[in-house]
Amino acid sequence: MKKITIAIDGHSSCGKSTMAKDLAREVGYVYVDTGAMYRSVTLFALRNGLFTADGINEEELRHRMPEIHISFKFNAETGRPDTYLNGELVEQDIRTMEVSNHVSPIAALGFVREAMVAQQQQMGKDKGVVMDGRDIGTTVFPDAELKIYVTASAEVRAQRRYDELKAKGMEADYDEILKNVQERDYIDSHREVSPLRKADDAIELDNSHMTIAEQKQWLLDRFNETVKEN
Repeated sequence: MKKITIAIDGHSSCGKSTMAKDLAREVGYVYVDTGAMYRSVTLFALRNGLFTADGINEEELRHRMPEIHISFKFNAETGRPDTYLNGELVEQDIRTMEVSNHVSPIAALGFVREAMVAQQQQMGKDKGVVMDGRDIGTTVFPDAELKIYVTASAEVRAQRRYDELKAKGMEADYDEILKNVQERDYIDSHREVSPLRKADDAIELDNSHMTIAEQKQWLLDRFNETVKEN
């Protein structure tokens, strides 16, 4: 069967990563979490004091980008890939609210996106890949055979993020999370480089009132339809 490229874009905390991971496991494709890549750059910047009272020390971050190596390794226990920053497992570290509150300005930097897009295109060059993010169908893989654009209300997404953090035993404040979701939506949609937008040939899915199982089946159906057409 001919392998295809699957690009899943959408707002933060809309469940696109869960959908993408489940589909990749179901059909035997490689999954790449591009959001985790930008979160890893953000974690590096935080750890190295590159956020100042005036914002990001862009010159220093640009200089140190070659030091940032991001990789994914399959976790047999969870059945999903974990994120590694320079060989260190950072899957939990990149999901904190501190990283969430700083990731959008990092992801808006042109030189950061250029570096990440190059890595992502290399990961997906042989097809058979499911990739989710903000600009996969518009910038990273504009020729992807299947493009999905996922959305849900900000309130629903904030509640999902709250529940996810609490389930991991992490501190969470719903109002803070909702504010973060709304701010990230604005930054992601209004940045100059590769803003979040629905590709002209993407299929839109509003999953505000869908269960994970329903989303999984919906995406699998779209995959099977696309594979038949190609």
